Amino acid sequence: MFSFVQKPSTLLRTSLFSSPSLTVQTRQKLTATSIRNAGRGKKVDQALARSTDLFKTYPPITPGIRHVIRPRNDHLWEGAPLRALTIARRKKGGRNNHGRITVRHIGGGHKQRIRSVDFHRREPGVHDVIRIEFDPTRSAHLALLRKRDPSPRDTTVWSYIIAPGSLRAGDQVQSFRNGIPKDMMPSISRSDPALNEPIVIDPEETDGDRALRLRIAEDEAKARENLALGLVRSMTLKPGNVLPLYMIPIGTVIHNISLRPEGPGVLVRSAGSSGMIMTFEENNGYAHVKLQSGEVRKLHRNCHATIGAVSNQLWKNRNLGKAGRSRRLGIRPTVRGVAMNKKDHPHGGGRGKSKSNKHPVSPWGWQTKGLRTRKPGPKGPKGSNKMVVHERPRGEDKKRS
Repeated sequence: MFSFVQKPSTLLRTSLFSSPSLTVQTRQKLTATSIRNAGRGKKVDQALARSTDLFKTYPPITPGIRHVIRPRNDHLWEGAPLRALTIARRKKGGRNNHGRITVRHIGGGHKQRIRSVDFHRREPGVHDVIRIEFDPTRSAHLALLRKRDPSPRDTTVWSYIIAPGSLRAGDQVQSFRNGIPKDMMPSISRSDPALNEPIVIDPEETDGDRALRLRIAEDEAKARENLALGLVRSMTLKPGNVLPLYMIPIGTVIHNISLRPEGPGVLVRSAGSSGMIMTFEENNGYAHVKLQSGEVRKLHRNCHATIGAVSNQLWKNRNLGKAGRSRRLGIRPTVRGVAMNKKDHPHGGGRGKSKSNKHPVSPWGWQTKGLRTRKPGPKGPKGSNKMVVHERPRGEDKKRS
C-alpha cells in the first residue's frame, strides 16, 4: 500500500551488511572507493551516485561553502593558458581618464590575463581541438585550436575560439567563411554518364512527350543537386564549423554571429546562448535570425556564424556562496538606496525602510523598472533600426513565451 524510498546512507548500509561473506572487521575497514571498485552490486552504485550530478556541492563544514553550487566541468584543462595568446589586463576600477567613477561596483579582484579570441575565423583548413579551457573574463569556455597543415609562412598556427557545448579535445573544426574547397565538392555531375549523352531530337515525338521527357530530366537534375547539397551539409554542418548564413539550413542552432559580411562575430557569445535561422528573403539577400532574447533580426546572407550553442550552459545556476568570491572576481558591493542618506539617493532618508511610495529610480532619478528608453524596430521612430523584424518579448508576451 505504501512505498518507501531508502536514503543513500541506508541503502549503502543495507547492501554492506547483507553480504554474509564479510566479517565485522572487514566491514569497518571498507571505504566507499574500495566498495565501488569491488563492484558489490547495483545498490552500492546507486548509493554512491552523487558523483554523476550536474553540480558540485560541498558538506556544510563552514558558512562559506554551505550554499556553493558549481557546475561540473571535468573536461576542462587544469593548467595555464597558452601565454602567447594572452594579454595583461590593466584594471581601471570603473574610472575614466579623469579619475571619476563612471561604472559602479567595479574594483579589486585577482590578477587576470585576457585571452585573444579569434572571432573572424578567416583561416581555412582543418584545425584540431587540443583542449577546452576556462576563461576568467567571460562566462563561456574556450577551445584551443592548432592548424593541422600550417604553411611555412603561416603565423596563426594556434588560436582560441568560443567552444560550442559538445566540442571536446580531439575533435576537428573548419572554417568555410570563404566558401567550400573544390576538393570537398561532390562530383556527382561528372561521374553520371547520363549527363554527357547528347540530346537527341526525335521527329516523330509529340510535343506532350517531349515536355514530359524534359520535365523528367529536370526532376533528375534537381534530385542530383539535392543529393550533392545533402553531402556537402553532412560534411560542413558540425559543431564549431563556420559557414555563411546562406549555406546554413533553416532551423539550425548557431552562435557567434557577425553583423557585417567581413566583420567579426559579435552576437550570441555568452554561456548557454544560441540563435536560430528562421527564414530567407527571396527578393533580397537577407536572412531572418532569432537571437537569444527572442528578437528576430535581419542579417545579410553573407554574414557568417558558427554551428552549435555556446558551452557552459549551467553557468547561470551557479552560486558563489560568499561575498569574498565576488570580490576576487572584481565585483564591489551594491548598497540599497533605502539604506543611504537623503542626499545620496532619492530613496534615502526618512524613518524605517520605506522609500515614501516612490517609483524605483536610480541615484540620478531615472526610472529603473518598466520605463523604455529605446524603441527599436517597427514601433520605434523612423529609421531607428530597420533590421529588427520582431522585437524581443516583453511583459505578458515574455510570460507566454
